[in-house]
Amino acid sequence: METLIKTDQRIQLVDGSFTASEALDVITSLLNEKINFHKLQRLAWCEGNKDANTKYPDGRIQELEREIQIAREFISGVRQEGKRLRIDGILNITLEE
Repeated sequence: METLIKTDQRIQLVDGSFTASEALDVITSLLNEKINFHKLQRLAWCEGNKDANTKYPDGRIQELEREIQIAREFISGVRQEGKRLRIDGILNITLEE
């Protein structure tokens, strides 16, 4: 008998319509969690090795912080118009070969 192994998964993280304030809360919360992940990763790499190469997590932290700023600016314009935002966030997970 042959066993099939699932090699991909989709998780619907966010799916809905939000006010500007709610959308900003959702987006910043998700991005801040990812920033915290990279900060902890960087700390773990440096533990016991002060010369560890932290270029990747440092760069990702900066990128994600820029994304938060971009989102704030975009949502600020939406807030002034009194419109709602639709957020559809799917996390795709696939097995690497």
